[in-house]
Amino acid sequence: MTGRDSQSAAAPGNEQPPGPSAGAAPPDTGDLDGVDEALALVGPRPDDGTGPAADPVPPTGGGPGPHRRRAAAWPAARARAGQAGHAAVPRTRRVPLDEALGQVLAEPLAALCDLPSFDTSAMDGWAVAGPGPWTLRGDGSILAGHGDSGPLPDGTAVRIATGARIPPETTAVIRSEHARVDAAAQQLHADREVTPGQDIRPRGQECRTGDRLLPALAVVTPPVLGLAAAAGYDELLTFARPRVEILVLGDELLASSLPHDGLIRDALGPMIGPWLRALGAEVLATRRLGDDAEALHRAVTTSEADVVVTTGGTAAGPVDHVHPVLRKAGAELLVDQVAVRPGHPMLLARLATGKYLVGLPGNPLAAVSGLLTLAEPLLRGLAGRPAPAPYSAPVKDEVHGHPHDTRLVPVVHRDDQLVPLHYNGPAMLRGTAAADGLAVVPPGGARAGDELEVLDLPWATLAPWTPSDTGRCFT
Repeated sequence: MTGRDSQSAAAPGNEQPPGPSAGAAPPDTGDLDGVDEALALVGPRPDDGTGPAADPVPPTGGGPGPHRRRAAAWPAARARAGQAGHAAVPRTRRVPLDEALGQVLAEPLAALCDLPSFDTSAMDGWAVAGPGPWTLRGDGSILAGHGDSGPLPDGTAVRIATGARIPPETTAVIRSEHARVDAAAQQLHADREVTPGQDIRPRGQECRTGDRLLPALAVVTPPVLGLAAAAGYDELLTFARPRVEILVLGDELLASSLPHDGLIRDALGPMIGPWLRALGAEVLATRRLGDDAEALHRAVTTSEADVVVTTGGTAAGPVDHVHPVLRKAGAELLVDQVAVRPGHPMLLARLATGKYLVGLPGNPLAAVSGLLTLAEPLLRGLAGRPAPAPYSAPVKDEVHGHPHDTRLVPVVHRDDQLVPLHYNGPAMLRGTAAADGLAVVPPGGARAGDELEVLDLPWATLAPWTPSDTGRCFT
């Protein structure tokens, strides 16, 4: 993270409300402590800058401040990022089935063969021809994976395994448990009525060669892999994963050890790459450039990535080089600041090469806001993915809002309600680390019971969490 983006307390347009300093003690939370306190219901806190008084740009002359006039509305910014991704010429590639999971089909999935490709026994039992009782054929059983065993003469029966090829002229398959053998007479008797075709999967029952099984843009899930394999595929044509390079800016950042002498740990370098991979990107590299404008310009203009993601440097401070570098590179700003808290200095630009740059603010939660607002829809478009259906849920308690901007607040799901979490200031990750998603709070805030849109975190459903795992305060 950096302390120089416009969310820092010393910069114009900061998100700190009037009141105690950021180091002030939090209010009493009763019996809660440690992680439990971070998971208590949200409210105004002196250290998170989210109370109702936190207006980052005091109106002057009867109107909003200058960068508020430029800021895009949050829904419009997300839509613009998604449109930019879908407008780009997609890259496709053929990948082996074992590499296709999670990718998006670039063409319809059509069957390359009939399924099943021959009449198949659906059960272990007896293949019989004509009416019974049936004389047992003495040439052994028919097993799966073996070729044509020849026609089955009328009045005869033969043992058959599930998945084995049905002999020509077979009337039905009788399950083992529904038949009995007269060993002396070498005859098979059915214990119930036999219906022609029973327990036989006829050729082409699931599909015929050329049938469309799935449309283009379908996501390759494990069942899709199984279906593709059954239908004859060794490879799938998919949209290539967008290639991303991450440029971490800031001379004050440490890659290891404890903060000291005005230096702080880089929280974004370890986080952004895995987050982007979870969004379906191929991360080429994460590079730390410090506050070197020339190095940033070289990195941006020579990157092989489809998307360059920068952290920090998006505001207007003396070492905030992203805007000047974009101007020098001839880039087109598609989104320049968004009316969202935290994270309003985020930006999206189209480079002269036709590739993209997403500029994330340097504060950690502000960067998360930028990931979900601009990077996620852009990458989704580049990967050919359709937008997920939005969903909302009622919020359990009142949530303070920003007077003018959308606000993104970490939440957990509990009893079909959203529980907002503490430690949701722009420089904090403590709440997000325990969250299921971020709730979209409209300007002015939300009352208890209001329905709020939820942005799920990409890994929220990968592993179930319990209170003992997370320290969640479920009281």
